[in-house]
Amino acid sequence: MAGNGEIKKTASSKEYLDFVLEQLSELDDITYKAMTGEYIIYYRGKIVGGVYDDRFLVKHVKASKSMMPDAELELTYEGAKEMLLVDNIENKEFLKELLEGMYDELPAPKKKK
Repeated sequence: MAGNGEIKKTASSKEYLDFVLEQLSELDDITYKAMTGEYIIYYRGKIVGGVYDDRFLVKHVKASKSMMPDAELELTYEGAKEMLLVDNIENKEFLKELLEGMYDELPAPKKKK
């Protein structure tokens, strides 16, 4: 575990991504995009979070904070906004409620030029 504010950087495994996607299988329209060894997770076209260093992190919005009041804030990389660590990853029903609750608070996807 990295200390002193350091961020350990190891790419996420495809196996962990597959596990997270399986846990999110109660939701329709979950997609992902690989980026520099990590995976951005989209729900109905909006970024909800991602898989970073084999951790599932979600955006810090009111709904995610209220559903996970004790969640730790984690950095995905230096200079990034902190995200919430989902530690209840085994609970598919919770994950479904979490992403559905977050959806309206997430910014609309950027239009492609």
